Amino acid sequence: MEIVNIPLLDLNNYLNGDAAQRKQFSDEIGKAFNDTGFVTVTNHGLSKELIDELYTQVKALFALPDAVKSSYEIPELAGQRGYTGKNKETAKGFKTPDMKEFWQIGQTVTDGGVSKDDYPDNLVVNELPKFNEVTLEIYKKLESIGINLLRAISVYLGLDEHYFDDKVHNGNSILRTLHYFPIENPDAVPADAVRAGAHEDINLITLLIGASADGLEVLTRTGAWYPVKAHGEDLVVNVGDMLQRLTNNKLKSTTHRVVNPPRELMKFSRFSVPFFLHPKADMDLTSLPSTIDAENPKAYSDMTAGEYLDERLREIGLKK
Repeated sequence: MEIVNIPLLDLNNYLNGDAAQRKQFSDEIGKAFNDTGFVTVTNHGLSKELIDELYTQVKALFALPDAVKSSYEIPELAGQRGYTGKNKETAKGFKTPDMKEFWQIGQTVTDGGVSKDDYPDNLVVNELPKFNEVTLEIYKKLESIGINLLRAISVYLGLDEHYFDDKVHNGNSILRTLHYFPIENPDAVPADAVRAGAHEDINLITLLIGASADGLEVLTRTGAWYPVKAHGEDLVVNVGDMLQRLTNNKLKSTTHRVVNPPRELMKFSRFSVPFFLHPKADMDLTSLPSTIDAENPKAYSDMTAGEYLDERLREIGLKK
């Protein structure tokens, strides 16, 4: 099997290290994002206890009766808040929906940077008060971790370390809790149905808190699929399309998927919790001049983050 460079990086080296350690972290995350588009991150500040409690609450949410979960599904929110039912999202370019259901939590504006009208209120799960509390805490912690990773990326790109700070403050980030439900009758499943079809993320970067089972795979530059595994409490972090556009393909938004388990394991659920770090809608995604040259001509049209998000939500079937 092809060996893929998905390094394990220690975030503490960037936050509290000396100049050499900080530069090494920045260089390593930049090289990996230039190469595979994926890294794993340790010493990020999320405790094992908090992660365990998160997954306890996520499992409790999806164990609620379908009628209860469906009461939190608001079609006009295009899946951006609350519950989205089974077989609703389809990966771009696919015709068969992914075999999953999910719940999304968005930004809570607490200062004057963005009008509260820009973001719908998050839906509160009345049946599980602890779910609301834990997911809000996780959201804020992952947002903070993501901002620090973007600072390291900024340094790698030759930008001011705080280039992204004002663009992602009160950004349109999403915490998604995912349930890949059991496949009770494998023979009845369409041949092309998978838990998550091959896709690229929309946002700047994605931070994934492990998963309850294997299945995540990344498409390598040679066209082979390679399994990605996080160990213990490590985060898996990857580049999204917005960062790829901004850097004119210097940083790669890598195609990935979640494959179906072996037949004997299909009756078991898989849970995962990704955090999609988005900027504010008005961020200009025009490719940075420093990433454009004769060998790398400008590859993308100019648009804002909001325009790009709207386009992609329509392509994956969450928005009409």
